[in-house]
Amino acid sequence: MCYITLEGSFLADLRKIQKTPTGTFFVCLPRDWAKKKGLNKGDLVCIDITSDGKVVVDAEYNAEPPTRTTSLTVGPYLGREIVGRYLLGYDTIDIEAKDRIDSAARSTVKSTASSLSGLEIFEETSSKISLHSLMQQQPSTSPEKILQRNYAIVAGMIRDATNSFVYGDVELAKNVIARDDESNRLYFLLVRILRTIIQNPRLNEKLGITPIECLDYRLAASLIEGIGDACVQVAGKAIALNGFKFSGELQKLLVELQTICCQAHEQALKSFVTKDIALAASVRSMREEVDTTASGIEKVAKGASVDLMPQILAVTSFLRQIYERSVDIADLVA
Repeated sequence: MCYITLEGSFLADLRKIQKTPTGTFFVCLPRDWAKKKGLNKGDLVCIDITSDGKVVVDAEYNAEPPTRTTSLTVGPYLGREIVGRYLLGYDTIDIEAKDRIDSAARSTVKSTASSLSGLEIFEETSSKISLHSLMQQQPSTSPEKILQRNYAIVAGMIRDATNSFVYGDVELAKNVIARDDESNRLYFLLVRILRTIIQNPRLNEKLGITPIECLDYRLAASLIEGIGDACVQVAGKAIALNGFKFSGELQKLLVELQTICCQAHEQALKSFVTKDIALAASVRSMREEVDTTASGIEKVAKGASVDLMPQILAVTSFLRQIYERSVDIADLVA
């Protein structure tokens, strides 16, 4: 069975396949759709055949995508609104005020823009700030590459966050927290690209990803971003202890739990990309080792001082969260 997807049409339209005396098959395009696209006799349309057998008819195959512009007014949720418009794929975001944009709002705009990849201030006056996206309207970087790049950043954060806590390295802890900004930028960039792909069927084929896979990538990206947040929490505990160094059995157990979490994170991402079910199952099979090591840490922590014990238990909990999120990534493999 052959399907025809007409871009810009949201209603199913069943039509009979017809055949010429010479054996050519054809089907008529809907009149309203053709008029909406400004088509006339003799005009060209592009016909693509997708990997799942669908036929896509595109009347604007050689046209540049229109620039999308949106306007915002200064309000209490300005930062969130800018992020929201960025994720929806807007190319220009204008922030306007009736009289002038105060210093607090101006600071919010600049800090938010710096946290979003490719978003820059193009114009700035007393009553208006215009943000422009420098990204191509049709992304050329695959979601897989961005996901793997963020994985690499977060994998390093897992190791360094734990080491900063175990060895009392405050500078390393601060470095982990700083790296989380880049991880967040990649996360937002990936979400923007995934939404763009879903809205443009032709990008599915170009980037080799289906709409269903976009949902899996969105969830995997969220889980990796969550692992980065857990690393920030661990680093925060290291800073709170202000250079205190653990030693002996507790140090060994914490490093061991970190190693398991790093292995789980690595295998989870690899299984997700390669669709390796056996590798995904191996991530879940690490649970007993994680539980045993965590229990050992908790047992030793009971002998620590009143000030140290809550910090040790909190870090153990954050490392468990890292493992659980890795399991969730592996569970996306089917």
